[in-house]
Amino acid sequence: MGIRSRIFAACYDRMSAGAEQAGLGAHREALLADARGRVLEIGAGTGTNLQYYGDAVESLTLVEPEAPMAKKLEQRLDHEGRPVEVVPAPAEKLPFEDDQFDVAVATLVLCTVDDQTKALAEVRRVLKPGGKLLFIEHIRSDDPKVARLQDRMNGLNRIVAYHCNCNRSTLDAIREAGFSITELERDELKKVPKFVRPLAVGTATAEASANGARAAS
Repeated sequence: MGIRSRIFAACYDRMSAGAEQAGLGAHREALLADARGRVLEIGAGTGTNLQYYGDAVESLTLVEPEAPMAKKLEQRLDHEGRPVEVVPAPAEKLPFEDDQFDVAVATLVLCTVDDQTKALAEVRRVLKPGGKLLFIEHIRSDDPKVARLQDRMNGLNRIVAYHCNCNRSTLDAIREAGFSITELERDELKKVPKFVRPLAVGTATAEASANGARAAS
């Protein structure tokens, strides 16, 4: 557990407070209203999403690989009414059997995973056929000028924002992992630098063809 990870965990909620109040929190609330059944959240961080899960959620499993983040998450669970399981694991190696969850949630995490392709493949694997992925991610801009700025600033952003990549084509990666994006809203993160503003909020459904391909592999 390094000093950088401890500092980042200690400062995360304060660093993100402006963006949460300027619209990100509203996106979380609207999106997670669709969470139901057995729910898995990857990269749960300090537990920002906890307040937005409704009564339709039967069980909640939170995956968080960073020990300092998980510690703050556990503290937040003291005020959580429903049973919640916290699992210390990376998104690229989920310790669950196939077809276990009805819904997976990823909010501002697919930018930071070491291997986005592998993480999405794991999410697809543990979702039941037809399961949903609910996501909020800042993504590579469609504006070429902004995209070039993202490429130039990504190295610095990874240092300041603790491994966060601001220039990933995450929507393409979701589709390539065997999901069909059924709902999508474009927006901008507020109270952040221009190169991390492009935001995608949406729902993706695990395609039957991807499940068949997985079974054959």
